[in-house]
Amino acid sequence: MIRSLWAPLAGAFLLAAGAGAARAAEPQFTPNACKGDYAGVPYKVDCGTMTVDEARGDPESRRITFPVAIVRALEPKGLPPVVYFHGGPGGDAVESVPARLKRPAAKEFVAVDQDWIFFDQRGTGHGDPGMDCPGTALTDAGPPSKKDADGIIACLKAFQAKGVDLTRYNAVEIAHDVQDMRKALKLGQIDLYGGSYGTRIEAAVQTHAPQGVRAVVQDSPWPPEAAWTVGGPEMVASSLYVVMAKCEAITECANRYPNLKARLRTTAAKFMAGPQTIGGKTYTADDLGGYLMDASYFAAPVLPQQLSKIIAGDMSPVDEFMSSRDYYSEGQFMTHLCKEEIPFEQRAGIKAGAKGDPVAELMVAPMERIHDICAAINWGKISPIEQQPVKTKIPTLFLAAEIDPGCPPELTEAAAKGYAGSQVVIVTNATHGVAGTSPCTRKMVRDFFLDPSKPVERACLPAKDTPMAFVY
Repeated sequence: MIRSLWAPLAGAFLLAAGAGAARAAEPQFTPNACKGDYAGVPYKVDCGTMTVDEARGDPESRRITFPVAIVRALEPKGLPPVVYFHGGPGGDAVESVPARLKRPAAKEFVAVDQDWIFFDQRGTGHGDPGMDCPGTALTDAGPPSKKDADGIIACLKAFQAKGVDLTRYNAVEIAHDVQDMRKALKLGQIDLYGGSYGTRIEAAVQTHAPQGVRAVVQDSPWPPEAAWTVGGPEMVASSLYVVMAKCEAITECANRYPNLKARLRTTAAKFMAGPQTIGGKTYTADDLGGYLMDASYFAAPVLPQQLSKIIAGDMSPVDEFMSSRDYYSEGQFMTHLCKEEIPFEQRAGIKAGAKGDPVAELMVAPMERIHDICAAINWGKISPIEQQPVKTKIPTLFLAAEIDPGCPPELTEAAAKGYAGSQVVIVTNATHGVAGTSPCTRKMVRDFFLDPSKPVERACLPAKDTPMAFVY
């Protein structure tokens, strides 16, 4: 049905994004060639661009765009398409579609029997505007230096000077973009699949624009009521301590890396006392803290090994992390946090909560800088609903990892209470992004979308007392 629309519409969309361009009365989808290396991809993929108003409802609004890639089902069964929500905020999806589709895991649940729709959320990826801030670094813990924070503030103000309305790049606006896309593609129903901060956008869809949504999967959920910075350092430390406890429970791991928790706390205290020069290079508490947050997201099986190296003075794991701290569109990251997270948190609470644990204290300064950035910009009216738990009857499957410093499972369990008939799956020994590493949960996703009313099969999950397979 979608493809049949493209030929008659192709000549109608001679729109240019930006102020002063010819405006269309309605959001529009323009088909175009897919970008990237699709050689060897076993799917048919159709691509295009959505054009919408930056300020929805404003007759003088500038027009903005975001790319879309529609992966056609290998064996369609008449199911609604799945709309995919990338994480971040400030991540992207469309550029990585070819690589994603070439992974063996994708064939287990992506576009097997229903189309999947990937898009870059407004302000990021290959959208226009793209709100990247070159020359600055940013992690989930925040800017690793004051210089980075100042650079992001200057970047945001430069976007404003170009006419970008920073108050329009957030979960609520993206939720309405999804509805615009659904209507432009003439879709009756859609399913949603999101990971990490993408689940926060799904929650906004379920709250603000649920029309046509049949079923939702949230992988590694971040609920609206969660606090990003206040309590954030403790969540990271707690996740690290879970991994260390699992190591202590295994004789070989405990013998190789004895007293790991105490030794890490001693090392963290040294960094909190001041920068450390190791091997001729100087490292700050922010460097070590950012590494610890990132590593506990994804590297739990090798974490005892890497921590032992760092404690012994081998900073190569931190060096590798520091070389890749530019994985977000920093501007879009901040437009979300400053509109829907930080207004509901107190800067002083960050330090107060982490006090007494040197590992948690490593994350305090960069998280405080997030508040400093938000304070430098006027974000307009803040709505309290953005911190309220979701109440919905849309069938929702939650997939949570046991080990997750950013989206810990207890947040999922609490949030799910507002989702009538929801299903919560917590995977032992798993880390952030459950479906990416768990064939069991990938099958759950497919089965759930086939029939959201049925309980998913859990027999394939590891038992709660399953030892973690560490890399030595």
